[in-house]
Amino acid sequence: MITLYHRPQTRSSSIIWLLDELEAPYQIKLVQSIRGPDGSGAIDPSNPHPHGKVPALQDGGETIYESGAIALYLTDKFRKKKLGPAPGEPKRGEYLSWLFYRPGVMEPAFMERRFGIKHVYGAMGWAPPEEVEEMLNSHLSKNEYFLGDEFSAVDIMVGGGLNFMLLFKMANETPVLKEYCARITARPAFRRMMEQDARK
Repeated sequence: MITLYHRPQTRSSSIIWLLDELEAPYQIKLVQSIRGPDGSGAIDPSNPHPHGKVPALQDGGETIYESGAIALYLTDKFRKKKLGPAPGEPKRGEYLSWLFYRPGVMEPAFMERRFGIKHVYGAMGWAPPEEVEEMLNSHLSKNEYFLGDEFSAVDIMVGGGLNFMLLFKMANETPVLKEYCARITARPAFRRMMEQDARK
């Protein structure tokens, strides 16, 4: 049985959405405390994440942490509903690139905007927020979903993060992004995840 270490209304909510879409069996272990934005707060000692963050996932003897790694692990393991190309299949490289775009580029760019961080070209591994927005708008203006016509785990991981950032005004809303987010958040699994988080 997969155990997801979760705290409501955090990045681990995306993993609940993904597990639901995959129809994978799992159980949730609520993490009682994590560090606050200012670094204060205790870390739940039962959480296997080395920095006390969520999500973390245990599957038998495996412990996986970081959202992109968890999404890749789950979509490779559970193939009944294919939410990502398997090794050797078309679009595998694009799939991997997008999975790691959220934590590696998109989130830092929009956090830069939110907290007024000055972007230092060459010293930071992400792009300025305006450049990220331009790329996202351009890509989604030509595609129904991130990988084309089919919904995938990228739409949960990157799209879900984008939806959050639009809601909290960290990213600028455009008709393209608004319509895309409406498509993905209309899915029953997204709504179930939101209802479940609201009950915790």
